[in-house]
Amino acid sequence: MKKDLKGYIGVFDSGLGGISVLKEMVKLLPHEKFYFYGDSARAPYGERTLKEVQDYTMETMNNMVNHGVKAVVVACNTATSAAIEMVRDVFTDIIVIGVEPALKPAAEAHDGEILVMATENTLRLDKYHELAKTYGNHVNVKEVACNGLAQAIEKGDVDGEEVRVVLHKLLAPYKGEVKSVVLGCTHYPFVKKAIREVLGDDIKFYDGAAGTARQLANKLEEAGKLNTEGEGEVIFESSKNDPEEIALYQSFLNKSTD
Repeated sequence: MKKDLKGYIGVFDSGLGGISVLKEMVKLLPHEKFYFYGDSARAPYGERTLKEVQDYTMETMNNMVNHGVKAVVVACNTATSAAIEMVRDVFTDIIVIGVEPALKPAAEAHDGEILVMATENTLRLDKYHELAKTYGNHVNVKEVACNGLAQAIEKGDVDGEEVRVVLHKLLAPYKGEVKSVVLGCTHYPFVKKAIREVLGDDIKFYDGAAGTARQLANKLEEAGKLNTEGEGEVIFESSKNDPEEIALYQSFLNKSTD
């Protein structure tokens, strides 16, 4: 890890999925310096135990805070669900932002039946159930635990056969049944094209990336820590400690999520 991260915004995920959130933050906050850490060696968190996810999250938080970041974005739905309250209880002196499935805007849009795609852990934990209870009462919400999808995306070929096979197996039963899809894992925006191939071109997508970026901007401004001038920067690091993994991360920063 870079020794001095003073003034940087730390962003982390179980792998490369959080780059979908990073993209929105870089676009909205062009003068900020970002440090992205992907725990790809231990990905995916969605199929880890609750304690493992909490331990990994706290370990990364400690490392980032000890190196001087001014804010941290937990750009992982599973880590947010499992550990965000614990993180906020411990790290009270810095800005901490999490991500959650964008069920609220999907429900408010009243676009018909909604399919929530997420990891098994995200769907199982209390945070999602509270969200569903609050915003899902007046709409028909279906949920699918997307085991295997994050692993396939981690390999980098989002248009490849493995991704398509996994998505067809998971989503084919919902073809013609849903109008909107909530992407409840930060990996999933990178496979919108492949999802459309299964569910249809008229599917509307909702994810939390843009809202997370706006929340970060608001919190930075409130704290007087928002950079409004100077050159921005993005630094990548991976628990795999592999130059090829860093190159993959960099390519995903430039990859479309449309």
